[in-house]
Amino acid sequence: MTSKFNTIGLIGKSADPGIGNAIHGISQHLSTNGIQILLDEQTANEIHISNLSIAPRAALGQQCDLVIVVGGDGTMLDAARTLCDSGVPLVGVNLGRLGFLADVSPHETREKIDDILGGHYEVEERFLLDARVMRDGKEITSGTALNDVVVHKWHVAHMIETDTYINDHFVHTHRSDGIITATPTGSTAYALSGGGPIIQPGLEALEIVPICPHTLSHRPIAVQSSSKVRIVLSTSGRNPGQVTCDGQFLQELAIGDEILIEKKSKRLQLLHPKGYDYYDILRAKLHWAEHP
Repeated sequence: MTSKFNTIGLIGKSADPGIGNAIHGISQHLSTNGIQILLDEQTANEIHISNLSIAPRAALGQQCDLVIVVGGDGTMLDAARTLCDSGVPLVGVNLGRLGFLADVSPHETREKIDDILGGHYEVEERFLLDARVMRDGKEITSGTALNDVVVHKWHVAHMIETDTYINDHFVHTHRSDGIITATPTGSTAYALSGGGPIIQPGLEALEIVPICPHTLSHRPIAVQSSSKVRIVLSTSGRNPGQVTCDGQFLQELAIGDEILIEKKSKRLQLLHPKGYDYYDILRAKLHWAEHP
């Protein structure tokens, strides 16, 4: 089979007992098609496959024409954050239930991989978010998110108070458990449980969703994806907070800290098998087609 993907990287879900067999089966199938394979170093440390070339994550981005991510949406999120700057496209193979991002089912893996190798696929671009934490006018850390950047409370029993600005326009102050800034990709994640709308992935929008606000009139809002969002841990509040990117801890926050959020310049490329339908996945994941 002639393919434009001469070198393919493999990334597997951490601490999954089935990952070794899945990676082994995919690597064998790719090898029969003359594909050079690079196994992610972290994955290799967990499954101990000795007959594959091993490379750190950065090298996969530099040397591979495609990366196959085996696991679930969490594994896809991790791969997206670490590889988006390289521009290498990703394909997600789900080990269990159908995912929003990892949408190739285990029983059809070989068939769908062959379709993609043969050029029968659809390309979809998703944008990510850059988050910078500022303290006393200086950046103290930064992170990247495909789903969302979330400012949370630190103590379980106490709310935090935040001020929100969009393009330097003051929007609101509210006391709550936190505030979510989500991409369309993240609209089906934490933002959905907070009452936010589902945003079609191709729409150029962000949504800002309060988490359990003290005042019920504070509702989710959608803004242009080019908007610059600034969340400030209000000086009129008393409780510290924290910020996470796709659920991964980024920084503990002190009163007065600012989180600057904006769309990342580089976009993620996802490859889907032909016939991919976002609404099929929504129906399956959210049980829209079930009858009482």
